[in-house]
Amino acid sequence: MTTPPNPPRTFHVKSFGCQMNVYDGERMAELLGAQGMTAATDGADADLVVLNTCHIREKAVDKVYSDIGRLRREYGSRPMIAVAGCVAQAEGAEIGRRAKSVDIVVGPQAYHRLPSLIADAVQGRPAIDTDMPAEMKFGALPGRAQRQRPSAFLTVQEGCDKFCTYCVVPYTRGAEVSRPWAELMDEARALVDAGVREITLLGQNVNAWDGEDEAGRPQGLDGLIRALDRLPGLTRIRYTTSHPNDMRDGLIRAHAEVESLMPFLHLPVQAGSDRVLKSMNRSHTRESYLRLIERVRAARPDIALSGDFIVGFPGESDAEFEETLSIVRESAYAQAFSFKYSPRPGTPAADMDGQVSPEVMDERLQRLQAAINADQLAFNQATLGRRTQVLLERKGKYPGQLVGKSPWLQSVIVENSAAAIGDMVDVEIVSAGPNSLGAVILEKAAA
Repeated sequence: MTTPPNPPRTFHVKSFGCQMNVYDGERMAELLGAQGMTAATDGADADLVVLNTCHIREKAVDKVYSDIGRLRREYGSRPMIAVAGCVAQAEGAEIGRRAKSVDIVVGPQAYHRLPSLIADAVQGRPAIDTDMPAEMKFGALPGRAQRQRPSAFLTVQEGCDKFCTYCVVPYTRGAEVSRPWAELMDEARALVDAGVREITLLGQNVNAWDGEDEAGRPQGLDGLIRALDRLPGLTRIRYTTSHPNDMRDGLIRAHAEVESLMPFLHLPVQAGSDRVLKSMNRSHTRESYLRLIERVRAARPDIALSGDFIVGFPGESDAEFEETLSIVRESAYAQAFSFKYSPRPGTPAADMDGQVSPEVMDERLQRLQAAINADQLAFNQATLGRRTQVLLERKGKYPGQLVGKSPWLQSVIVENSAAAIGDMVDVEIVSAGPNSLGAVILEKAAA
């Protein structure tokens, strides 16, 4: 193990994978900042680099060790290296055995203990923590940073009880746990006070969130959304990722009734074949999923639908893959994510018979993505001429450009704008490509 002689004064957090990892990375940065450390732009200026890892895809572990090696080649014995996140949870002490230059290993439910782990590492003591304590980490974290981007994540739920046969989340993130109402409302207020105008609620199964409000009344995610809708200054609310089994009537009604709840829903189906869905241990069927989409669209006709797909799950036949293509055609996704099945060690699917060859998976993925991309382009082109609002979030690729999000989560580029990041502007969509829209800002009418 290589450690600097003094406690680190600067840090850099590099997050991989899902939006929850992005949120965790931000909270780790806030935690380290509260300890008096200063954020660095990259590993070259950092005394501590935190690799906040994801374990969902194949070769994730190899990528971690590759990054560790790169850091040592480029920067020598400095910086101190911490491996955090789901790979840390899954690999544990094995990381230190395989990569002697790693100083700290911390799982996603224990990163609030990072300061004490840093102290242990500086003193040459073992610095590993992959516990999943019964008491959630959030209460031990500092308040949110005083300055925030216009859009922010807020984790409301962690873990998963669904045990899909391909998925490691129940083993790396633990059982489903909902954060308390008061804690969430306090964090949301702090975000809004710091300049946030849009909050995306996060969870492995975010729509499984439940709790009690300040009056002790049971609430689901729809109740939390309605309470957030009443916060002055918060103009947009989103949530992800949802499970079809937890898409309840109240949440569907919220899409019709809550103006700040954006018309976008990420609702993974994973496959179009009932046999494959059952083998995946998904609790919905093809028919129940399609009927659920009908109900959501009846409540909010302009909603943009997103999904997840896995191709080449063990035993998937050509005919069953065609059922996946047909559910894409029936659902008309505004966007979707698709992946080749990758065996995750310790999951039931990894040991199933009928593993599909890489060549077949490649061919199926190309066909699936072609169908998804065609629908995405059609959805974007259907917005041409539409007038809507865009929340400007960042600078564009070229001078004078600003980029924001439409209500339907499309990236929208405006040119030569006098507006500023954080503004909510009225625009007209004037161009549409597969991945973004172009827009002009509309002039306000004189009073």
